[in-house]
Amino acid sequence: MRIYDIIEKKRDGHKLTKEEIDFFVQEYTAERIEDYQASALLMAIFINGMDEEETVNLTESMAKSGDMLDLSAIDGITADKHSTGGVGDKTSLVVAPICASLGIKMAKMSGRGLGHTGGTIDKLESIEGYNTSIDTDAFFKQVNEIGIALIGQTGNLAPADKKIYALRDVTATVDNISLIASSIMSKKIAAGAQNIVLDVKCGSGAFMKDEQSAVELAEMMVKIGKKCGRNMAAVITNMDIPLGSNVGNALEIKEVVDILNNKGDEQLRELCLVLSATILSISYGWDYEDAYIKAENTLTDGSALNKLKELVSAQGGNTQMIDNTSLLPKCDNSLEIKTNQDGFIQSIDSKIVGESAVLLGAGREKKTDTIDYGAGIILYKKTGDKVSVGDTVAILYADSDEKLKNAEKLFNTSYKIGAEKPCEQKLIYQTIR
Repeated sequence: MRIYDIIEKKRDGHKLTKEEIDFFVQEYTAERIEDYQASALLMAIFINGMDEEETVNLTESMAKSGDMLDLSAIDGITADKHSTGGVGDKTSLVVAPICASLGIKMAKMSGRGLGHTGGTIDKLESIEGYNTSIDTDAFFKQVNEIGIALIGQTGNLAPADKKIYALRDVTATVDNISLIASSIMSKKIAAGAQNIVLDVKCGSGAFMKDEQSAVELAEMMVKIGKKCGRNMAAVITNMDIPLGSNVGNALEIKEVVDILNNKGDEQLRELCLVLSATILSISYGWDYEDAYIKAENTLTDGSALNKLKELVSAQGGNTQMIDNTSLLPKCDNSLEIKTNQDGFIQSIDSKIVGESAVLLGAGREKKTDTIDYGAGIILYKKTGDKVSVGDTVAILYADSDEKLKNAEKLFNTSYKIGAEKPCEQKLIYQTIR
């Protein structure tokens, strides 16, 4: 078998066999196929597409290119939740404790932030002492004992995806449903959970800019998961506006604690409950409404908050920072953003808010950048809110006035004020099972 023939076949619009896809993935991962040949095949796939069977085969092949976690050592029902990325998205840190407090085994591997989207691991590392890189045996032991572990992705989980994505990123072949779906699902399949719920974002701060594209991606990923023997659901959610009020690592941990104390941003709380109820319903077979009520009860009775503290303690973190969030990292330098006209907030561009947070030091433009855990943004006004001249829209936090000034210029372009109150935006568009 030759890569030349596989490129030619897909270039001419034909379907690739499982054997051909396996050959490409295995040989490219082993560096026996050149980047220029892999680029040619990816462009042929980008232009001519892949059908459902090809996409499933690509996903499975990438999942099997490295470590495949066998969660059979975990006693109970395992579940995972994945977000396609957004601004202010800290839902995993609420959803996992909720579900674990109700008996689901949440053996979760998460990623770091890059660009305008934040990463769960960076948020956790803003808690003093929290260890995100425990070994596999300790990972399984912890999940069996307390029902939850949250760590960084292992270095050899779906290595083919890492290589292929890096190439797609520089060859204008990212925006293809089959390639996106196989990239996400290869890591989820390799991570081993039986029940998977996807939070598929759409809007200005997300990869998929409109609902139709998000639905298409979600449907493909649900089909892939089912073909691979997983119980699946996907929730299509709004990322035209940041999720919650806080953007930045320690600031988002504070908001997580607020939600687990049954306080805080209503939209963030609602989405966390919807995602939790969806996991519980597909995992246990519970009626969705009953699952929602049980999830909500964990916020009112404190069991989900206690589960977060168990998680932090088990992984070496300082639980005093959960009991007293003022102990979390913070920046002394701050800048208030004030309005210069009366009216209503017409829109807030999530991507620009996320990019502003990166300028403040809360995110990375490249993987080697250092995170300032205390940097970020608190939004005091959201889309639809009434404002008057001099009202505070947001407060920016950074370790220097220079960063504040640079971020201020960008942030000021993120929101628009108009005379009329805008129509209320949906938070959740639909659920696909």
